[in-house]
Amino acid sequence: MERIEFDYPAARRRITKKAHVGVVGSGDMEVLMEPAKGERAHVSITTSVDGFQDSWKAVFDRFFSKFDGAVRVQINDAGATPGSVLLRLEQAVEVISQ
Repeated sequence: MERIEFDYPAARRRITKKAHVGVVGSGDMEVLMEPAKGERAHVSITTSVDGFQDSWKAVFDRFFSKFDGAVRVQINDAGATPGSVLLRLEQAVEVISQ
C-alpha cells in the first residue's frame, strides 16, 4: 500500500456538498470529495499499486487545470487506470455541482 498526497490552488469555486462515487474492488476505486477550507484543494490517495506517484500527479495536474474548487479529495484505489480515475473525478464533480 502506498499513500500519496498533493495540494493545488483553488481560488474561484466554493464547494458546499459532499460526494462519494465508485467502489473499491479489483481494478476499481472510490472517490470521496468534500468542501475544503481556504483556497486550496488537497488530494489524499491510498493505493494498492506502489510506484505510480508520477502517473497520479499527471492525472491530478490535468484535473485541476480544469477544476478550480476548494475540495478535499480522498481516493481509495485498487488498481484503477488513469482513465477510470478521471471518470470517477468527473462523476464526483457532477454530484457536488447538483
